Amino acid sequence: MESTTTLSAEYAHEDHEESHVVPDRTQFNVYVILILLTAATVFASVKFPGPIGIGTALVVTPVKGTLIAMFFMHLKYEKPVFVIMFLVALAILALVMGLTILDYLHR
Repeated sequence: MESTTTLSAEYAHEDHEESHVVPDRTQFNVYVILILLTAATVFASVKFPGPIGIGTALVVTPVKGTLIAMFFMHLKYEKPVFVIMFLVALAILALVMGLTILDYLHR
């Protein structure tokens, strides 16, 4: 029975060798940056409604999405193939949404 437990522990250790643990300090810093960017977006939309508020949201939102993908989804520490797969899926989503909007606008 002991050899099975040892084998399982060794297998589990091998399985997680390449995993990366993001330090708590980094997680907290990213969280604070996301809160500040959210506050900037809300401030711009309230103080400057219209093109300036929308422009701010269009600039800040991809930055926030990138931070979330890099640190909370751990894409910064993944193999390049996983990052490419994520970006391809994102591009396909953007294409489908763009075509849907174009279809809606030209009906």
